[in-house]
Formats: sequence, C-alpha cells, structure tokens
Amino acid sequence: MVRALGVAVVGFGWMGRVHTQAYARVPHHFPQLALRPEPVCVADAVPGRAEEAAERYGFATAVRDWREIVADPRVEAVSITAPNFLHREIGVAMAGAGKHIWIEKPVGLTVDDARAVSDAVTEAGVRGTVGFNYRCAPAVVAARELIASGAIGDVTHARIRLFSDYAAHPEGALTWRYERERGGRGVLGDLASHGVDLARFLLGEIEALTADTAVFVPLRARPTGATEGHPRATGGEPAPVENEDYVNCLLRFASGARGVLEASRVSVGEQNTYGFEIHGTRGALFWDFRRMGELGVSRGTTYQDQPVSTVFVGPGAGDYAAFQPGAANSMGYDDLKVIEAHTFLRSIAEDRPYGATLADAVRSATALDAMVRSAESGAWVALGTE
Repeated sequence: MVRALGVAVVGFGWMGRVHTQAYARVPHHFPQLALRPEPVCVADAVPGRAEEAAERYGFATAVRDWREIVADPRVEAVSITAPNFLHREIGVAMAGAGKHIWIEKPVGLTVDDARAVSDAVTEAGVRGTVGFNYRCAPAVVAARELIASGAIGDVTHARIRLFSDYAAHPEGALTWRYERERGGRGVLGDLASHGVDLARFLLGEIEALTADTAVFVPLRARPTGATEGHPRATGGEPAPVENEDYVNCLLRFASGARGVLEASRVSVGEQNTYGFEIHGTRGALFWDFRRMGELGVSRGTTYQDQPVSTVFVGPGAGDYAAFQPGAANSMGYDDLKVIEAHTFLRSIAEDRPYGATLADAVRSATALDAMVRSAESGAWVALGTE
C-alpha cells in the first residue's frame, strides 16, 4: 500500500528545483517505495519566486515565510535548500515541529550549527538526510566495495580534488556565498565538505589534518537585485570577499592511510573537476565525476607496470539499475539527487537511516572547523570522535 507524503521545499533557487524534480521522479525509478511524495508547499523570500514554482511544479501552496511551513499540518517532510546561514534556524524549527528534513550541505556555517540540527532531529525522533550526493554515484559505491573487499590491498594514500571555475570571473557578484556571516567558510563549506564526505565514505574516519587556505579574488561588486546561482555584477559597490577561494589539506586517516584534499572555486579552465585517486598496496582506483559511470581499476600482483583498466559500471553497482539497463549508459547529476530523495523517503518509510545523515554532516563540519584552525595556526589538528 503506497501512502502519500506531503513535502515542502524551502528556498527555490537551483537546488530547490533539483529537489522538487527529484521528488517527482522517485516513483518512476523506485516504484517499490511505500511513500509517494506530494508537493504541498514551497517557500521563498524573493517576491514571485514561490508562486512561479507552485505553478510550474504543482505545489498546492506558495508562501514567502518558511515559518508558515512549520505550522502546516499537511507537511510531513521538508527539503531545506536555503542559503547556509539559514540552515540551523530552519532545520531546528522543522525537526522540532516533527517534520523529517532533507537538508543541503554543509548544514549551517559551523560545526555548532550542524550539531544543533543533528540534535534537533534526534530529539524529535524524525529522519534527516544530507545532500552529499557524490557518494550516491554507482561508481563511487563500487569503489567503496572494492576497497572494503581488499581488492587493492591496504589503502596507502589518496587524493581528492574538487576544482571549479564558478567564482573565477572577477565580475562575479558578491552574493551571500562570499560573506562570512551568510556563506560561512566559502569553498570549505561549498566543495571541501563534499571532499570530506567522500573521504570518510571511502576510507573511514579522518584522525588529523593540516590545511592552508587563500583568497585569490579579494574584491567583488555587490549585486543590485535578487540573485540565483553565480551571476556577474558590474557597476555595483565593490566590497571585500570574506571567505576562502581555495583550500589544500593533508589528511591522516585512522586506518593509517594518508590523503590530500584540495578544493578551489576560482580554477580557470576547470568545470566540476571532482574526483579521487586511491592507492593501495596491490592496486589503485580512479574516478572523475565528469565521466561518472567510469571507474579506473588497477589490481593484481604485478605491482610494477601494472595496467589500469576502465570499468563501465552497470546494474549491480549502487542504484544504477534503477536508471539504466546496461553498463556505459550515462547517468547525470540530477540522477544522484533522485537517489538521495529515495534514501530520504526510504528512511522515513522504514524508520531507519539510509544515505548520508546529520551525523555525517557533523563529522564533515568537524573536519572543516579543523581546517580553519589549522590554516590559522599552521599546525596539525586532531579531529577526535563524535
């Protein structure tokens, strides 16, 4: 018996649209799910944006104040896709009202913010899923299984990279993303948070780290109106960029492995260059998000001059079979969000965690906080345990 579940979306920029479309597609790809999401309400503070979303995607109600969703008994689950500085307030309020939450990373501006939302979810007895979508890629799931099986031996070292050019243009507008009070730590929360989650998902807990950060575009023009995405601005009042464009971090894992995590939002010539290289005592694994269905695999007993094979993942790898019937059929970014939506709804239906949880968000935020402290002190910082 399939039950309807009233869902709402708070913040209808690009990510709000992606969440909404993911909800609509879940029944197509995962027909066995016991819940069917129904769009009840959408909230956005920009005049007209919520109304446009409601008309286009079928939400029953459009509001400007997200607090109206807190009091709406029709809403049982909420996607929180608002800017980072609102994550804590909205997340705590929604959980406190007994609503399950699917919240985008990094879950607030600090580890205290992430922990507050995590605690609220636990205390309310609701389910929470976090938008660490790259762990959902079938090739990444396959890599994790290969590592766990010992196929490449003991992991010795890894490199995780997240390079993008979305902030490379000097005329890029000074939106909330570049302000400390609203955007937090810049590229750390935006991209490095994904890198930390990938590192933990694949290799286990990070024991200690040391980091260096930089701002390479120090001044930007303030936008003159409402923004979405990464717009340019000319003629606006110039103001300083308050958070990081770049981070480079050395990692020590509890397993004894070593790692490098590097993230940049100002890398000219790089568009979504996200991926990893993982080396073990008997082999290696390579993955590039831009070739999402491919996994480079080297394994065997040759050691020296051992070749690398390109494996096209297919049914049997993660949730690939829910989208395509055979290997080498392409999947895309939005498909990863459909998988996220499914894990969120499944966690509600079965009352047990699936996918990335608020505990994962706290661990990621703990690592980001350690990066900040390390960059300030120049020292190694131990992460401890939660």
